[in-house]
Amino acid sequence: MSQKFDVVVIGSGPGGYVCAIRAAQLGFSTAIVEREHLGGICLNWGCIPTKALLKASEVLHTIEHAEEFGITAGKPKVDFKKLIARSRKVADKLSGGIGYLMKKNKITVLEGEGKFKDQNTLTVSKGGTTEEVTFKHAVVATGARAKQIPGVLEADEKNIWTYKTAMVPDQLPKSLLVIGGGAIGVEFANFYHTLGVDVTVVEAQDRLLPVEDAEIAKHLTKALEKRGMKVLVNAKVSDLKSDKEGVSASINGEKQTFDKAILAIGVQGNTENLGLEKLGVKTENGQMKVNDMYQTKVANIYAIGDVVGAPWLAHVASHEGVIAAEHMGHKAGKGEAPHAMRYDNIPGCTYCTPQVASVGLTEQAAKEQNLAVKIGRYSYQANGKAIALGEPEGLVKTIFDANTGELLGAHLVGAEATEMISTFVLGRHMEATEAEFIEACLPHPTLSEMIGESVLDSEDRALNA
Repeated sequence: MSQKFDVVVIGSGPGGYVCAIRAAQLGFSTAIVEREHLGGICLNWGCIPTKALLKASEVLHTIEHAEEFGITAGKPKVDFKKLIARSRKVADKLSGGIGYLMKKNKITVLEGEGKFKDQNTLTVSKGGTTEEVTFKHAVVATGARAKQIPGVLEADEKNIWTYKTAMVPDQLPKSLLVIGGGAIGVEFANFYHTLGVDVTVVEAQDRLLPVEDAEIAKHLTKALEKRGMKVLVNAKVSDLKSDKEGVSASINGEKQTFDKAILAIGVQGNTENLGLEKLGVKTENGQMKVNDMYQTKVANIYAIGDVVGAPWLAHVASHEGVIAAEHMGHKAGKGEAPHAMRYDNIPGCTYCTPQVASVGLTEQAAKEQNLAVKIGRYSYQANGKAIALGEPEGLVKTIFDANTGELLGAHLVGAEATEMISTFVLGRHMEATEAEFIEACLPHPTLSEMIGESVLDSEDRALNA
């Protein structure tokens, strides 16, 4: 006999498992289908284990500069296998935590690959066995994988890696080519460079982190180059080849060789082999078409997260999952109608050294919309906490509407930028104006003082600069 559920979620990443929990909280009988590891790519091969790796490189960086604090530590020695093992241990612990959350919320976990038989039936297959599951609502949360261009930029996972292999190599390469200067590429470049690898980052657009404010990207590039990383922008990679010697590539027509390469040119949604076509659910370039409540063309089938397109961020997937579950609940008389996602207020974070974080419009985007702007800037070099931490490298930049005082955007580069950005996200969500930021009394000594100082600077009122 087939199992019956109110809600079945396909994929247990940060979108899928959060959606399942919210559905269960609303009183729906809920199941989640996972073919590999609870927690999906984010917890097992993405957000979490990469941050464990980056923390290791940050610790190494701090030890190497211990003399600045009056501490003699000697030359640090890296046990690379132990470093990688810790990253995997962190991932395994959190994946186990998702299992606990499923039990706590009485969510049934179905191991295997899910495929739609019809709009109310799913088959789950594993190890040659298949079972049928019926549902009232289904949510596709199958995530994405590393993008490749067959025959042009293609991984063999021996010398040309995707992120998955780049996280668990047997040993450190001597030289590394990182193709793509977005968040993933920059984070891997930072990790390997700090561990002593000769790293070259190639970005096709005119700056690293092309979605970020140009001034912030310039600041980051300068910091990375100062530490010895090679950064090439407006650059094209062709003739990428892997052989027994390593990797060769033509960069703007010049042939260069490396031990290894990492492809970081984006992601591709996992929409294949789900049986979507027979239901008439539309996909385009690996993305599913949904409305603002994440319903597909078939009203009882939803889709969330990377599989519906940019921004490809874990916190976006989780929030979309909550909205989808609450929309199902509202239709069933289980709660109020959910809010629609504000995609203009999504924070972006890059966990390199120095960190980069942002929300809202860049300076260029604001001007392209013909908005009158007031811009405030505050340097980490003028902040007492940053100096005491030995992290005086960075900038806080705020952009306000000159007529209304609305916070249009905030952009940070420097220590703990990814933590400070939340204040600006909340400020925009609550529609705080420049005046409210100025009137708030922020704690001293903190890095977050720079939030207030940057806002004051937009009025030519900075007190400590």
